[in-house]
Amino acid sequence: MFDEVSPRYDLINDVLTVGNDRLWRVATTKAIAPRKGMRVLDLAAGTGTSSAAIAAHGAHVVAADFSEGMLAEGRKRHAGNDLIEFQWADATQLPFADDSFDAATISYGLRNVNDPKAALREMRRVVKPGGRVVIAEFSTPPSALVRGPYAFYGRHVLPRIAGAINRDAAAAYRYLNESIEAWPDQAELAAWMREAGFERVVYRNLTFGIVALHRGFVPREAPQAAAAKQPADAKPAPAKPAAPKPAPKKPAAPKPAAAKPAPKQSTPKPAAAEPAAAKPAAPKKPADAKPAPKKPAAAKPAAAKPAAKPAPEKPVAAKPAASKSAPKKPAAAKPAAAKPAAAKPAAAKPAAAKPAAKPAPKKSAAAPQQPAAEAPNETTPRPGDTP
Repeated sequence: MFDEVSPRYDLINDVLTVGNDRLWRVATTKAIAPRKGMRVLDLAAGTGTSSAAIAAHGAHVVAADFSEGMLAEGRKRHAGNDLIEFQWADATQLPFADDSFDAATISYGLRNVNDPKAALREMRRVVKPGGRVVIAEFSTPPSALVRGPYAFYGRHVLPRIAGAINRDAAAAYRYLNESIEAWPDQAELAAWMREAGFERVVYRNLTFGIVALHRGFVPREAPQAAAAKQPADAKPAPAKPAAPKPAPKKPAAPKPAAAKPAPKQSTPKPAAAEPAAAKPAAPKKPADAKPAPKKPAAAKPAAAKPAAKPAPEKPVAAKPAASKSAPKKPAAAKPAAAKPAAAKPAAAKPAAAKPAAKPAPKKSAAAPQQPAAEAPNETTPRPGDTP
């Protein structure tokens, strides 16, 4: 049937679609996205019109068809195009190796295949993982306002126009209308594609849904095959998980960071230890000094500062003063000098030292009075010595 219409096949399509077939061809080529170096399978290629549009982008096209008459017409028209290779093929049993094409397409021919689902499975087989399949096919307009006139045109007008152009084409285009009415709608064809193993299946309507453009992708790798390969390769992988053990060492790096603050804490500990040592020392000595806390108390303020001044006077009569000052046993003052150990804690607590200094002047006033009383005692012997 198609052998008979092959000479004027493209002309009839232009007339019957009012030139829309050219627009549909452009949309189909864009969906394929051909480029230089790609190998594309064009099923139901007919005379090679769609194959030429794809080859214009630099891709190598295998134009396959079941009609020898169509292939002969195509070879004649595109004899000088090295990028197009015409080959006879049955869409349900493609004579090509697995994963031998980067993309595949079929335009207005899937309806004419005895087993369309088998043709979809074959296209998936010969297209490489990650490749795409694009289908342009007459479909069902979603709007009833379009479906009614379109159905009338297909049944009554289309065959007559085709017969007027080519007498033998009337029967072929009567069949064309019957196959379009029996063809599933857009959603069902998308479901067939998913069933065949394609992923990311989408479609869009052209010219109010008179034609639908479907596109799907071959999965890059079957999930089960990927799962089977991973365990086999994962056996050595446990050695690599051992590598994460150094990863804990990196978190161990924070330990040095913790060690840095540690010195800061350790320094205050010795500082706290010194006052701690001083505190126990202070309570023991004051415990012994309880019998004379009042006098050493006076001596603490006075002995610290005045003691420095009387110190130069004592060398003058240090030894005689020692003999006469035996009653004084302010030698207790020397233990008082030992008690300055208590004064050191007092220095550690400067707050206590300052208040102690304030009462000191009152008692220091008494302290100079005592040496004033002693001064006459020292002067009395001197006149006695001269006589």
